[in-house]
Amino acid sequence: MQALDLTGMGFGFNFKNSDQKRVKYGIIGAGMMGREHLCNLYHLQSEGADVVCVADPHIPSQQVSMEFAESFGWPLKVFSGHKELLDSGMCDVVVISTPNMTHYEILMDIINHPKTHHVLVEKPLCTTVEDCREVIEAAKKRPDMLVQVGLEYRYMPPVAKLIDIVNDGKLGHVKMVSIREHRFPFLVKVVNNWNRFNCNSGGTLVEKCCHFFDLMRLFVGSNPVRVMASGAIDINHKDEIYDGKVPDIIDNAYVIVEFENGARGMLDLCMFAEGSKNEQEITIIGEIGKGEAFVPESIVRYGLRVDGKDGVRTMRVEDHRIKYDGLHHGSSYLEHLNFLSAVKAEGKKIPAVDLQDGLIAVAIGVAAQLSIEMGRFVSIKEVIS
Repeated sequence: MQALDLTGMGFGFNFKNSDQKRVKYGIIGAGMMGREHLCNLYHLQSEGADVVCVADPHIPSQQVSMEFAESFGWPLKVFSGHKELLDSGMCDVVVISTPNMTHYEILMDIINHPKTHHVLVEKPLCTTVEDCREVIEAAKKRPDMLVQVGLEYRYMPPVAKLIDIVNDGKLGHVKMVSIREHRFPFLVKVVNNWNRFNCNSGGTLVEKCCHFFDLMRLFVGSNPVRVMASGAIDINHKDEIYDGKVPDIIDNAYVIVEFENGARGMLDLCMFAEGSKNEQEITIIGEIGKGEAFVPESIVRYGLRVDGKDGVRTMRVEDHRIKYDGLHHGSSYLEHLNFLSAVKAEGKKIPAVDLQDGLIAVAIGVAAQLSIEMGRFVSIKEVIS
């Protein structure tokens, strides 16, 4: 098997390791993902990243983050709310890793704050299309502010390699994208398991699957037109009760997405499939060839129709820039590396994943949730206009 190292290759990265300008970070939301960002940034100190403060109203989360920071040798200032953090003027960049339903309010407060803070916001951008659109309109008034959406699956080395294969035209015009995620149930959240309810998360197909809808759009190079989905709550969380309410998030679904250029995407999601070798399997079929990526095996395969099965190439993909694998196979590290490079760049700062990308990923998820509820195709115009 061929081993492929992505170090120093493209995929939208433009790093200047010699530029040691220090960038001060504040993290809003000190739960599991907040600590994940803290760990990634610790491993980016050599690139100029320093975490100086965190904000979280949840005292146990504050304490755990302080312990993390102390183990890293970082003295952190802790705030009980994001407004106090913004007012402090301590940081250049804020990372939003709070529960989904809080993203809108926090983003609007940052955008409307007199101090400029560049922002990396965890997916989904917001839980509703309406909130995403309001954030986009508000951000237009702050061209000095860099806002990037945390759709980090783009940076997983095998996925990045498959994107490169497609962009190089090796498969021809893409006609079909199939993404399978077979995994474990939603994780426990320290604040009342907020992710158990659609009103908090936006729904499973927004919360979890915006990643995959973003990838579909990247692979086909076109915007979505309509969505059809079938899904249910079959296994997970049915015996849990919160304030007298049973969770309403689906745990499995099939979703079909049709795009303007005639391409189609299909998502196969199951969140009670721990007995899987790979969590994600991505298949791209173009006019002249087929490509596949497997995570976490980190395997990529591609071949041409004219060569048949004997011509299929198999390679293991690695990226030796990754200093911390974390929860997402090094993709969050590469995302931060990319974002830090954009923050330090001279002139107009361009996000690799912008607010419009975040909006469309949410819109597809919202359309899919609505399709399940209504039992029909839902057009993107229905949820965006």
